[in-house]
Amino acid sequence: MKPYFLTNLLLLSYCCSLRANPKLVDISEYNSGIVTEIRYFTDNNFVGTKVNGYQSAKCLLTEKAAKALIAAQSDFLKFGLSIKVFDCYRPQQAVDHFVAWAKDLNDTKMKAFYYPQVAKSELFNKGYIAAKSGHSRASTVDLTLIEKDGHEPLDMGTPWDYFSPLSAAKSPYLSSQVRANRMLLAKVMALHGFKPLTEEWWHFTLIDEPHKNSYFDIPIK
Repeated sequence: MKPYFLTNLLLLSYCCSLRANPKLVDISEYNSGIVTEIRYFTDNNFVGTKVNGYQSAKCLLTEKAAKALIAAQSDFLKFGLSIKVFDCYRPQQAVDHFVAWAKDLNDTKMKAFYYPQVAKSELFNKGYIAAKSGHSRASTVDLTLIEKDGHEPLDMGTPWDYFSPLSAAKSPYLSSQVRANRMLLAKVMALHGFKPLTEEWWHFTLIDEPHKNSYFDIPIK
């Protein structure tokens, strides 16, 4: 085997190892006032137990996404509001946990809280559970808005991770105040480079995300 070919192989291996270990930052280290409630580190989520890969209750993001989120936070503070995040980077093993849970049709202990209107057998077909998630690329965040001082949440019409058509960002079956709250959230996030997910009012992805074609599986520690 020719030396230059070996060199190219080594360079390729080095490149791939770097892609497998992206630089992630903890949003709490920026002292921005962003509140975190990482539900998958607890049993208060649709699975009903702590999710695989969540070894710590941290909001980890790429540095680019973290800076954009902090810029959005600065704008919300002008309204007397603050961001509260429920999930940020999500390891692939957590997504695999969701898939395995969805296949166990006997486990419905959290149905009343997270998917009361949908049969568990339909979660895949309706797109609520999938084998891949943009969260695993580390530039997607699930969030809501709260009052800066009292931490009271704004009324968004549904809870976070609520599997229902009512969770669609522009659902028409909600009060004008709820629609206004959702619009404020979406408008400010868009100003800072985030695009919404049509089906989930809480879900935003940095448009110019650094790892568009990668799904990482580093545990959150």
